[in-house]
Amino acid sequence: MQHLDIPSVSASALLSALQSLAPTVWGAIKPRMRLFRWIACIALLVSSTQVQAQWQTQSILIKPGWTAIYLHVDPSYTNLDYLVGGDASNPISDVWLWVPPVSSLKFATPDAPPGGSGIPVGGLGSPFRAQPPASTIQFVTSPLASITASSHWATWTRGGGGLASTLNSLVPNAAYLIRSVATTNYTWRIKGRPTAPTYVWTQSGVNLVGFPTVTSSPPNFDTFFSLVPDFKALANIFQFVGGEQGPSNPTQVFATYTVPVTRGQAYWIGSGSYYNDYFGPFQISIGNNGADFGDSTSLTSFHLRNPTPSPVTVQLRLLPSETSPVGQPGVVSVPPLVVRGALNATNLTYSVSNLTTANVLSWTLSPKGQAGSDIVVILGVDRVAFASSTAGLYAGILKFTDTRNYTEVNVPVSAQPTAYSGLWVGEASVLQVANYLKTYQRDTNNKPVLGTNGAYVVTSTNTSIGDTASPFPLRLILHNDGANVVLLQRVFFGSDIYSNSIVTTSESKLDRSKLSSARRITAVQFPWTLNNNPWTLTGRLLPGATLTTVADVSLPYDDQASNPFLHTFHPDHDNLDHSRNPKVQLARGLTSYDINRRITLTLNSVGTDFDSLTQYGRSFRGAYNETISLVGIGGAPRTFNVAGTFLINRISPIAVLTVP
Repeated sequence: MQHLDIPSVSASALLSALQSLAPTVWGAIKPRMRLFRWIACIALLVSSTQVQAQWQTQSILIKPGWTAIYLHVDPSYTNLDYLVGGDASNPISDVWLWVPPVSSLKFATPDAPPGGSGIPVGGLGSPFRAQPPASTIQFVTSPLASITASSHWATWTRGGGGLASTLNSLVPNAAYLIRSVATTNYTWRIKGRPTAPTYVWTQSGVNLVGFPTVTSSPPNFDTFFSLVPDFKALANIFQFVGGEQGPSNPTQVFATYTVPVTRGQAYWIGSGSYYNDYFGPFQISIGNNGADFGDSTSLTSFHLRNPTPSPVTVQLRLLPSETSPVGQPGVVSVPPLVVRGALNATNLTYSVSNLTTANVLSWTLSPKGQAGSDIVVILGVDRVAFASSTAGLYAGILKFTDTRNYTEVNVPVSAQPTAYSGLWVGEASVLQVANYLKTYQRDTNNKPVLGTNGAYVVTSTNTSIGDTASPFPLRLILHNDGANVVLLQRVFFGSDIYSNSIVTTSESKLDRSKLSSARRITAVQFPWTLNNNPWTLTGRLLPGATLTTVADVSLPYDDQASNPFLHTFHPDHDNLDHSRNPKVQLARGLTSYDINRRITLTLNSVGTDFDSLTQYGRSFRGAYNETISLVGIGGAPRTFNVAGTFLINRISPIAVLTVP
């Protein structure tokens, strides 16, 4: 919202002031040109990093002469020289935007909520946000005339170039004075990113503001303001009806029951000492960037508020994005969205409502000040539905309306399929181990029976699995390049000599001057090898998938570094024949055995509750199974089974595993 501070005056005096004041132009603009251009450059640099975009076209009726408009979309991906100047059929010659004093520019977060401080200057994502001006300034009644040094207008002029224009691009949630040289009405279609309304109302002057009313058959001022009778009784409204500025443009609206509150049009409105926070029968508190989930965020929340003394029902629809402008990322489809429902007290899970282009969700808000007049809605992305989606931008528009058909608020929403590639680290918890209990044949005296080979006769062997006394932790290190998953004994994470972050199997690939900030992660239960070659797993990181080592994790019987049956410095366990000189290696099975381990990770299937659908992909849980075979004991290998659970989390999205 834009506003200009002037002393409180009567409606007739205000109209007279609007029609008679003629300040000077360039005295104030020239000293501020560098500032305006500097802000515009910063805004372009910041907005150029915004690769997520949802597109909607706002159609605004431009009358011959001067029209006041209000912008509900953000077209800062382009500039006015291209948007207007590059279109020969566009009759607009001048665009004026009011800019506050330099002293009132302050830093602000890009996600300031509605009711925050002012409008963005220079484009989406600008680090500056305009505050209400500190000193009284005058209205501009004829933008063709000059303005005094106390006024603050940024302007664009067709074909001006150089110092003639101080406004580079349009910003959303802002009012503009537009001059058209056409002799008939012109519909200006502006494609941009829809933005949630952000307003600041001034009591010390008259506000230049637009309202997010419905596009088709909007209510008139009398009906629209009927929900706030105190404001309705005080509001003085002026509108531009077209033509050059003078006694009939702008003009005061007296017959409020006949003039519609047209979306895209801006009006001068004064309310005296009354502070107005009503711009429709409901308010939405959501960041200026809307709901941008990216490829990892699972959920976001927003407030729906009722600022009126009557109940109001708000409806939500999901609309597809329009085609992206040239040079902007294309949109694949709408994202799979879900809304959190009620809590199930039995299993402590939340129900889910799917939000698609085919259905409508609604909430009824209690009157202002009562319980239920301000509710929080939790919106999430169904990451399970994204599991098999192609890469790209999925975007749409959240369209909020009320059942009175007064207001329409459009909010952008975007998401990308979760990238499961990267480094995953977690832990398996061993909970069960197989038995190896033999039952021996016994005689009538209950003594074991010797067989013909001199050994006791075994009648059965119990290899069933049983619970451990306590869980035993085993670290897991996995890397997924998007197609293949490998299991690692150790991994290094840090910067290479080019300052790029890397995940590598060798410390030699790291920048030695930055080793203090690098990290080594080790799974000590797996055998150490010099080359640190990973073990390939079958399957993919998907719900219900099974990952199994293609080749066993093998420990040779003579591996002095890793085989647990060996103790290099103990003559009874070093697998050496000490009766010979020099000592020689003993055969397999005398002191030590080959150990082969086959590891299987079975990922859990995903539930249908809200948390299961939205949190999927941030971590994976499942069943851990391991088969351990000892080779060298008699004939066939002796096998033991181990079972438990596992949990892994992605700690790095780097999809490339750097190897020597």
